[in-house]
Formats: sequence, C-alpha cells, structure tokens
Amino acid sequence: TLTTDHWPGATGLAADVRPPPHTNVLFAGPGATGLAADVRHYGKWMRDEAYKRIGHLYPKAKLSDGSEIAVMAWWWARTVTCPNPACRAAMPLVSSFWLSKKKNRRAWIEPEVDRGLDPPQIRFTIGGDTEGRKHPGTAPDPPKVARGAKFRCLACGNVPPDGHIKAEGVAGRMGAQLLAIIAEGDRRRIYLAPTQEHERVVLDARPKWKPDNDLIGKCRDQLPLYGMDTFADLFTSRQLVALTTFSDLIGEARQRVISDAQAAGFDAARSEEYADAVATYLAFVLDRVADFNNATCRWVPSIEKVMNLFARQAIPMVWDYVEANILHTTVGGWETCLDYQMSCLEKLNPSDHDKGKAVQSDATRLMQERPVVVSTDPPYYDNIGYADLSDFFYVWLRRSLGHIYPDLFSTLLVPKSEELVATPYRFDGDKEKARVFFEDGLFRAFARMREIAHPAYPLTIYYAYKQTESVKDGATSTGWETLLEGLVRMGFQITGTWPMRTESSIRSVSLGTNALASSIVLVCRPRPADARRTGRRRFLRALRTELPAALHHLQQGHIAPVDMNQAVIGPGMAIYSRYRQILEADGTSMPVRTALAFINQVVDEYLADQDSEYDADTRWALAWFEQHAFNEGVYGDAETLATAKNISVQGLVEAGILHSGGGKVRLVRRDELDREWYPATDKRLTVWKVCQQMIYAVGHRGEPVAGEMLRTGGVAAVAAQSLAYRLYAISEKNGWAEEAFWYNVLITSWLELSKLSMVPLQEQGQFV
Repeated sequence: TLTTDHWPGATGLAADVRPPPHTNVLFAGPGATGLAADVRHYGKWMRDEAYKRIGHLYPKAKLSDGSEIAVMAWWWARTVTCPNPACRAAMPLVSSFWLSKKKNRRAWIEPEVDRGLDPPQIRFTIGGDTEGRKHPGTAPDPPKVARGAKFRCLACGNVPPDGHIKAEGVAGRMGAQLLAIIAEGDRRRIYLAPTQEHERVVLDARPKWKPDNDLIGKCRDQLPLYGMDTFADLFTSRQLVALTTFSDLIGEARQRVISDAQAAGFDAARSEEYADAVATYLAFVLDRVADFNNATCRWVPSIEKVMNLFARQAIPMVWDYVEANILHTTVGGWETCLDYQMSCLEKLNPSDHDKGKAVQSDATRLMQERPVVVSTDPPYYDNIGYADLSDFFYVWLRRSLGHIYPDLFSTLLVPKSEELVATPYRFDGDKEKARVFFEDGLFRAFARMREIAHPAYPLTIYYAYKQTESVKDGATSTGWETLLEGLVRMGFQITGTWPMRTESSIRSVSLGTNALASSIVLVCRPRPADARRTGRRRFLRALRTELPAALHHLQQGHIAPVDMNQAVIGPGMAIYSRYRQILEADGTSMPVRTALAFINQVVDEYLADQDSEYDADTRWALAWFEQHAFNEGVYGDAETLATAKNISVQGLVEAGILHSGGGKVRLVRRDELDREWYPATDKRLTVWKVCQQMIYAVGHRGEPVAGEMLRTGGVAAVAAQSLAYRLYAISEKNGWAEEAFWYNVLITSWLELSKLSMVPLQEQGQFV
C-alpha cells in the first residue's frame, strides 16, 4: 500500500507498483511511469471530450477530387485598410509567401487582386507543389518592404507610413485574412487555398472566458503599439474557445481520477491527492499547448512546422501567423504536447526521493547546514524578464489549478517585486535604482554562495549572453560586466571555461542568424587570501603571453565563431581575477569593463597574426574581402594591393578566386566555384578557395563531400578552419550577418568533417 510520507505527486508510485487507478490500462512499473500512464489516459479522454464539444470549429479541408482531409494548421495575415482613398483595399500584412522550401517540394502562396470590385479584393491561391502537382516558378516578393510596420498594398502599390498601421491597430480596426490551409498528407504536407467556410468558423467562435489581464513589462515591448494590450489579444477567438474547453476538462478529469482511484482501493484523502497530481501535469500540458496555439506562432518553410511563441524570451509582434489544429496529432496538437510531456515524466525516478530535495528560497538568504556544490544560471541584468513572461502561462495555470493551490495562485499575475532583474519600470522608470537593486542583490547572492560552497568543488556559472547586447551612456554595459564584477568583488577567481552546446539550431532566434549556440560555463574558486596586486603593464603582458594558447585550444575544440568572444572571457578573466587588484597608472583599480576591452583586443590581434600563415593569394583575398566582401571594386586598387603582396591580378584570376573585366574586379562567389574541384587537383592551391568550397559543400552538397576536401587538402584545408574564424570576425564587425552565418556553419561542422575525412568517400556511399 502507499505510504503517507510518499505523497503527493509521483513519489507515491515509486513506493507502489500497483496498476494505475483507471481500468483501461494494465500497467505495473517503477518510478513515475505509472503516473505518466495515468496522465496519458486522462489526457486522451480530454481530447476525445473536446472533440465532441468543439470539433465543429476544426473542419476538414476538401481536395480537388472531392475527398476530405484533416487540417493541421491555418495560415493567417493581419490586415488594415489601405489609406489610399482610391483603393481602400484590405492590406494583408505578410512577411513571406513561402510555404515550403524543401527540395523538390517547394510551395508558396500566390496573391491575386480582383480590381473589378470596389474596393479591390485580394485572394490567394497555392503555387509550386500542391496536391502532388508541380507548378514552375518561385514565391513572389512579400508586401513587407522594410523593418517595422512597413508594408506595400498589393492592390495599389501604396506604402503607408507605419503610423497608419499602428493607429488602425490601436483603434481596433486590425483584421485577419486566411492565406492558406495546411493539411497532413501521406508523409508530406498538402497546401490548399483558403475558403470562406474556414474563415467563417473562426469569426463565429465565441469564447466564454478571456485572460483579460494587462500585458506587463517585457510582454509590452511591441504589442500595445498595435492595440494588443491584454493576454486575450494574443489568441484568436477559436484558440480561446479551445484553451478554455481544455482548462475546464482538467477539472472534470480530476473528478474522474478521484472516482477511479476510490474504485481501485484508494481512500478519499489519497484519491484527492493523486487526482491533484494528475491535474497538475495536465495543466502543464495545457501550457505547452498554449505556447503553440496563439496568434504569434510562425510557420517555418524550411522544416514545414509551426514554431512556438517562446522560441526566445520575448513576445514579438508577428504579422502573419499560423493557427495549429489543437485536435490534430501534429505539432501544436493536444495529443502531441501530451506525449512530449509524458515522455519526460516517464524518465523521472522518484524512488531516489531520499537522496535530494527541492527548496524555493532567496539566493541571498540561503540557509544551509553543510557545504554544498553550487551550480547556477544567474539572471541576465535587464535582458530577460522571466516573471513578466511567466504571466503568459500563469493566467492559464491559475484558471486550471487555482482551486487546488490557492496560496500559489493568490495573485492575478506572477509576483515580481523580488525578482533580481534590472527592469526600470519597477522603479518608476529610474534606471539607476534598477541598476543598484540588481547589483546589490547579485553581489549578496555571490557572497552567500561563497559562504556555503563546498571547498573541494568549484562554483560553476552558466551564461548564454552576448557581450554587447545592452548599451548605456554610449558605452558597452552588459550583464557580463556586472556578473564578472560581482564574482571578483566577492573574492572569486575564474579558473576555467567550459563552452557547452546547449541551444537548438531551429529555435527562431537562431534561424539565419548568429545567435549564441553555446552556454559558457565559468568555473570559479575562492581567490587565495595572499593574492597580490599588479599593474596594468604586467596584466597586459600576461594577457598577450597566455591568451593565445587558450585561443588556440578553443579553436582546436571547434568552438563556434559566434561563441568565441564569450568563451575567451574565461581564460582572460582568469588572468584578471587571480590578482587581488590591478592598478592603473593613476593608482585606481582597473574595472572589469577595461579588462574585457583588453581581452577583446588581444583576440583581434591573435586572429590578425594568423594571416601571415596563409599563402599570398589568400592574404590578398582576405584584405580585399574586408573592404568589399564579394562586391565589385576598382581594378587599380586590386592591382596595388596585389603588388604589395608580390602577386598579380591575373594570377588571382588564374587561381580561380577572382573575376576581372571592364576595369572592375570581384571575388568569385562560393556558388560560382568549380563544383567538381578538389584540393588535390588544384595547381594553385589557396586556403581561401579551400575554405569557400568547403562551406559550399557543407551547405549544398553534404558534409561527406566537405570531409573529402579536408582529407585531400593537406595543410591548406587544415588552415581553412582558422581562416573561417578570421572571416567570421570581419563579417561580424561589418554587420554582414548572412556571410558570418556560413563561416559559423563551417566551424560548427568541423568535428564531423574531421571524422568523415578519415573515411574514404566511396565507403560513405557518396558519388561525386
């Protein structure tokens, strides 16, 4: 029988391997798997009940042969009225018309303007691959013409000021138009043109409850500018009906659990406790469903999936959005989210409950009787407002579980005053008060951690935050600076750095960008009491002596270029923090900000020094790239630079890396290089060409082909890795995000390329 000290939650099932309370599933097993089976059972009952109640809101789509198919998602665009008096058409605010960019399955949305109506009406059809029929062409240019609310009217070509779109939103006149219907076919997506029936269903949906709580703090960054002031504004009417239906069903499922548990032999008290546990996990499923079922979710054509809202820590304005079918079994559906959550729960092993415990506590007042190992992910200054963003989930949890945990959900929104974050709005807009609050709390937390930390183990701090994301008073001022200042001031010494690959490559913030791919783990120990002082000159000498070796080690570990500046902070600050104090020429202490500037300077010097290791052609291409990228330049300038490198423009042309004609020259683009080329057959081998060709191979021909280039390229191919780091730094400095992206891709693929280079291409099943 279950023992009372194991309740509530999953731990009871660790002590008891009896079947779950319901009789539909026969199961006996260890850990939390019994609880997971129960949650699945009642979750699927909820889905079936929801289908009975709201299934009519999710109609099937008709194919051209008259048959019907289940819809997995609907793609919508927000609309405003064109201000042109001669037009007045409903302008679809679309940022992309692509449905699928997959090879041999490309599909897009085609707008058609009916100017015979007054006002003109814009309809949409499907181009490319639709219902198995392929149509030639490509996606048309979207009406979005610039950053922000800049859109072109598809009917008249007018581009109204962004103030018009904002005013329409604030006035409540922003509408929505269906762009496409997305169905699930046989191992492929089927894209269909919108119909009035499918549009009307959403307009007819009438939710009985709305989360009318105002958006606060980080949630208000963009949305109120367009009339979206409450959490209810983040959902379509159909989504609100569906989410409230499932929220109500959680309460009904809880009652069923109580009845089933008592029928299985549980007493009344334990039946309620177990029902509370099942209801809690079902509420977690509902929160995940809400993340995929709101009017800020996007469609990603490269993977043909719905992307959830919280792919990054913000609620952005999304012009065209995708509404998932909550009753379907694909991404965003209730059953899909249920299975995902339960696959996690099944892996828990609460039989080890006596070996650990979880305690909610203020980090500045941790009460600990014995030394502990401390590993923490600290707050990121003003970058992320977790309490603000948590309100999105809290409003649904409160509705589903407020009666079970009245103390936990006693407030309308998440309590925020204690959160350690430098958010000015909580201090009446006073940035200085926000800064002092954050620094004081962070420093006190580090001081307490030092007091309770086990002397045999280091403090480890996870951090995934760029150095230059927050600017204040015209100078760089980052969460890094405050974090490091706190560590050093509280007597810690940084002794190591562990870059760890922790971020998903398909999260929205990383798609086509150079967002951090790793978390940087700082390894810290208390600084020895007898640590000495030093001066600026000796500190700089130590940096230039010791940091290059650390940089080389990081490069050999294939650290992504996007992460390099963060990763090198560790060894750089290890030098800074081993001294009790570093004195400037005027006798003042060197601040962390100055030390970070010197560390970055040494990194730049190290990368520049590597240029001498390359062949003359590559050194020329590197210098030209820094000024022109792959754009044209004057022949005379190219010849002058070539003479300085003791080569000629004609030689660069013969090497296959330069185009010359009409008094202009430009570097050969990657897609123009010889696709059948291999380093071993090149008569004028250059590191530049090897690097560019390997990037093209990784992106378009596959890693095995690039691995073969690494195998046959000798010293030049090995040097391509360091060149990619150098080219990334140049691209990042000049703001060439797309170009920087590809150098980052090559480095992150290098470990796999190294493995493939050991295997002959024929054995990899590839044919060139």
